[in-house]
Amino acid sequence: MTTIVVVRKNGQIAIAADSQTTFGDDQRLPAAYDVFHDKIFRLGDSYLAIAGSAAHDLVLQGALKGMKSRDLSSRSGLFETFRKIHPKLKDHFFLRPEEDEEDPYESSQMMVLVANSHGIFGVYPMREVYEFSRFWAIGSGRKFAMGAMHALYDSALDARAIAEAAVRAGAEFDASSALPMSLYTVSIDKDSDK
Repeated sequence: MTTIVVVRKNGQIAIAADSQTTFGDDQRLPAAYDVFHDKIFRLGDSYLAIAGSAAHDLVLQGALKGMKSRDLSSRSGLFETFRKIHPKLKDHFFLRPEEDEEDPYESSQMMVLVANSHGIFGVYPMREVYEFSRFWAIGSGRKFAMGAMHALYDSALDARAIAEAAVRAGAEFDASSALPMSLYTVSIDKDSDK
C-alpha cells in the first residue's frame, strides 16, 4: 500500500513515493519509526520503486544486484531483465508465483516503476513492461495521484513539482499513504527525448 509516481516533462524525469508502510488493515509504520522508509532505491543510473509486499524491496535489490548483465534502459531491456530474474526470485528468494489459476504466466507479485535518463517505465506482475510518455502511478493511492498529475501536467509546473503534488494527493486521501515523501530527478538523455 503506497503512492508511487513517475513524471516526464520538458527534459526532466521525476520519481516520488510516500513513506508509510502498512500491515494489513489496522497497523501502519510511519516514517519516523522506520529507519529505511525511502521506497525508492538507486541501481546504477536508474531509480526503482515497488508496490506490493514490503519484502519485495530487499528481494528485488538483491536479485538485480546479483545479475551479471541487466538493462533498465528500454522496454525490451526491462522485459529481458525481469524475465531472467524470475527463476531466481523463485529458486533463491522463494517467491510464490501463484495468483489466479487462469493467469497465462507466473506472477512476480510486484509492480515496479523505473526512472532513468532513458525514460519512465512500469513493470507489472507478469512482466508486462510499459514505457510512459507523460506520467504514471502505482499503489493504493494511485487514483488520487493520477488525478493530480492529469490536472497539473499542462500547467507551468515542472516534472518535480507535479510528482510532489501527486504524492501529496495520495497521502492526503489514501489511508495507506503518508508523508514525508522521497523524490529524485534525472535529466532525459537527448537521444531518448521524444
